[in-house]
Amino acid sequence: MKTPKLLLAALACTWAMGAAAQWQWIDKDGRKVFSDRPPPADIPQKSIMKQPGNSISARPVAVAPAVDGASAPGAASAPRPTGKDKELEERKAQAEAAEAAKKKADEERQAKVRAENCERARQAKAAMTSGQLFSQNNAQGERVFMDEAAKAAETRRADNVIASECAPR
Repeated sequence: MKTPKLLLAALACTWAMGAAAQWQWIDKDGRKVFSDRPPPADIPQKSIMKQPGNSISARPVAVAPAVDGASAPGAASAPRPTGKDKELEERKAQAEAAEAAKKKADEERQAKVRAENCERARQAKAAMTSGQLFSQNNAQGERVFMDEAAKAAETRRADNVIASECAPR
């Protein structure tokens, strides 16, 4: 019984590690700052003491204002798409095509089911109006013949199915 409790306690301790401050720097007043967010852009790189290993680019980059309306060299050029962007677009197109094919197959399946239901309802209506004797089982499990009221009710039910399933969509 001790092992599950110890395991649970160890798991709880590891969760707390994720909440620890990820960034550490010295601000302009000389105070040490701990935060889970990157430091402001005015903090120089040499003042940053600790940062997360996988988010170096998460720190905001200071943009120098343009002097007399002149733009910085290279600022006017738009970023070029990389191979990863093309791959992402291809995957997105493939996913959309697969989704469209799945939707079309589902619509075809539903149309087939509706056609089968329509045909069965028409056959049931034709049988009910043919004048034959029909039987059904009652609540006690006994076989009883359907009277005209029961046949009329079954015919109305078949008409409702025909109206809903045989209508073009």
